[in-house]
Amino acid sequence: MPNKVSVERVIAAPRDTLFNLIADPTIHPVIDGTRSVLATRGQAPKRLSLNAKFGMDMKRGTKYRITNTVVEFVEGEQIAWRHFAGHVWRYTFSDTTAGTRITETFDYSGSRWRIGLKIAGFPRKNTAAMTETLARLERYVLTGDPES
Repeated sequence: MPNKVSVERVIAAPRDTLFNLIADPTIHPVIDGTRSVLATRGQAPKRLSLNAKFGMDMKRGTKYRITNTVVEFVEGEQIAWRHFAGHVWRYTFSDTTAGTRITETFDYSGSRWRIGLKIAGFPRKNTAAMTETLARLERYVLTGDPES
């Protein structure tokens, strides 16, 4: 996929359970594989929906704040949000015989910083981080502890 990177994982949990966790912005700092998402800020909704805005306190070297807008939302199937730079974080969910296939995608095709992201290695870095995010999500769902 040009200007997109994705990872997927099958997790032995119901699709609605996983979707509801991703739709809860307070869980994002818990499962984030980059460890750069620190906390929700402001009046974040308890559950995301189409066009919902939610803020996050972040840290990558230095602390900063970001506001995201939900740009795709299909209950139980897909949720995605975009921030001011134009890149999109997307999660899709589908049933399998072993549980739920969840795919996380970093889509920077609409980013204003597309070339800079490539030069800085973000597609590779984000692939590794998304792999860790989905592993943390699985541990959280199965044990209640993303570190276990």
